[in-house]
Amino acid sequence: MKRPNIKTLLIGALAGLTAALLVLGASMQPSFFSALLYTASALPILIVGLGWGNTAAVSAVVSAAALGAILISPSFALIMTMVTLLPAGWLSHLANLARPAAELGGPDHLLAWYPLSDILLHLCGLVTLAVIVIGVIIGYGPEITDPIVDLLITSLKQQQPEFMPDPAATAQTKSLILLMLPALQGGMWVSMLFAAYYFAVRIVAASGRGLRPREDIPSSLRMNRNSIFTFLAGLAACFFGGVPALVGATVIGSFGAGFLLSGFASLHFRTRGKDWRIPALILCYLASMLMLLPALLILVLGLSDTRKAIALTPTKDADAPKQSDTKI
Repeated sequence: MKRPNIKTLLIGALAGLTAALLVLGASMQPSFFSALLYTASALPILIVGLGWGNTAAVSAVVSAAALGAILISPSFALIMTMVTLLPAGWLSHLANLARPAAELGGPDHLLAWYPLSDILLHLCGLVTLAVIVIGVIIGYGPEITDPIVDLLITSLKQQQPEFMPDPAATAQTKSLILLMLPALQGGMWVSMLFAAYYFAVRIVAASGRGLRPREDIPSSLRMNRNSIFTFLAGLAACFFGGVPALVGATVIGSFGAGFLLSGFASLHFRTRGKDWRIPALILCYLASMLMLLPALLILVLGLSDTRKAIALTPTKDADAPKQSDTKI
């Protein structure tokens, strides 16, 4: 059995220390800046995982979790691990997976890397699981969300004394907020973790340590076909109410973000070579952030274009053409 390299373990531990400090900094900044720090905390794990392998990633995850448990609490370490450390480590592991292309019916002299569509599928699943586990830990339910709605109504009454809320409308709003929060949390975290993965891949590739070839994101970033059934199951669960509805809303948010990302990638790919490409893309991004309908249209585009694009590279001892993408 091969013994772990001490240098690799130390590099992983240093990355874990960096990730833990970023999370601690984020917990002390209750603002939008904290979300950026939380996202940045995934970068050290991803970088060492992509550049130094699984041993460094495991060392980083264990070091960060242990530091969080010592400095704050075991529950804080668990949440940090579920939300940031574990997804980052698992994504780096998947990204480094490769096998002979011949096993998939391809040429003998090429390696086939784990599809980006499946990596995104795993990310959506991990975030869904993390949000559900955290919801169980904190006891998420109407007891948490109803006071928020009541506080908003009280604030409106103070500003507009003539405002008289309808009890039925208030109850409906409370039910909507209860489902919206886990959906938004899951969607935002999928988007931000994928952004961290994208930047980590760029950083590792620039350093020359990356094993995985740099892929063309607009052509290769799509959701796995099977993810459509998961998304539809989440949508159906929302009509049952109670805990199934909360789980369904989390699934819709997380997997919906995956389809939204693939929809934007498809839009980038379809507009290549067009003179009006840049202003059109800017308009689509701005409209999606400000209005619901454009975002839904992009999501539908992602739902309508599901496939796999497998990156291929030559084996070490083969003289072969450049990297290519094979669609399945």
